[in-house]
Amino acid sequence: MPTPLGWAAARWSLGPRALRWASTAALLVSVLIVFTGGVVRVTGSGLGCPTWPTCNGTDVIVPVPDNLHLVIEQSNRMLTGLVIVVVAWVIVAARLQRPRDRRLTRLAWSQFWLVVANAVVGGFSVLAGLNPWVVAAHFIMAIGLLTTTTLTWHRVHERPIQRADADLGPVGSAGAWALVALTLVLVVVGTLVSGSGPHSGDSSDVPRMGFVWERVTWVHGVLGTLTLVAGVGLAVGIGDSARARRVRIRLVAFAVVVALQGAIGVVQALTGLPEWLVSLHLLGAALVWVGALRVLLDARPALFAGSAPADARGTPSPENAGAAL
Repeated sequence: MPTPLGWAAARWSLGPRALRWASTAALLVSVLIVFTGGVVRVTGSGLGCPTWPTCNGTDVIVPVPDNLHLVIEQSNRMLTGLVIVVVAWVIVAARLQRPRDRRLTRLAWSQFWLVVANAVVGGFSVLAGLNPWVVAAHFIMAIGLLTTTTLTWHRVHERPIQRADADLGPVGSAGAWALVALTLVLVVVGTLVSGSGPHSGDSSDVPRMGFVWERVTWVHGVLGTLTLVAGVGLAVGIGDSARARRVRIRLVAFAVVVALQGAIGVVQALTGLPEWLVSLHLLGAALVWVGALRVLLDARPALFAGSAPADARGTPSPENAGAAL
């Protein structure tokens, strides 16, 4: 028996433009929800709604906004609804492509399940009184969503790879993988910094992680420096092929974002962690992670790029229109 989407795909199709818009919207919204989640934390609004999924223990999902913390927290929750709508758009647009790209539809569905799982973890974080470990898991799952939306965007937008220009060789490829791994460790340690500091929850009554904030902040700073050095070193050492030149441009952009992120981190640590700078730092964390993934995807384009050539309008060329993706 065909699924509803399978039934629809047998009768209708959507062009590549719809899929490109959908994947771009999903990527932007996944970055936005990382930022708004940070705003919830730094404004002390994590328990602005003491119950979940309702806000005040009633049956009303959208309550009357009687205080700022309630508005901030419930607005962040309602943004999840927007994420679901956008992800649903990606799923439908991916399934209604011809020819069908099964890997792309799996990526789209992974976005949906990550949104659902993260909403549940967010609910547990409220029920657990903003336990910092649960809050950290909530952020890491948001990074997971950002990963899948980035991979989907890449598969939708990147043209097929010419074999002669497919990879950077073992050194460049290994360096790109190492950069992603180091960036992931940097992001994870960043959650420990946040969970140990004054913005780990709703108020001073919310428990913190058992780390000395100054020490874990230093570790985070050292990791940030190593990430910047690794990015610059990779840019210098990848050669001068056409692929290397493209990756080098990506690495320069990545290094700039990491350097700005480090500057924001230093300033916020020296100025008492002002809320707006902490929120900006969380936004920067999302951009750094996307940047690291883009370096890897440019260095190893065959990982997630499509296999059917596209013409100037992004539609499959006639001789390859029937190729399986």
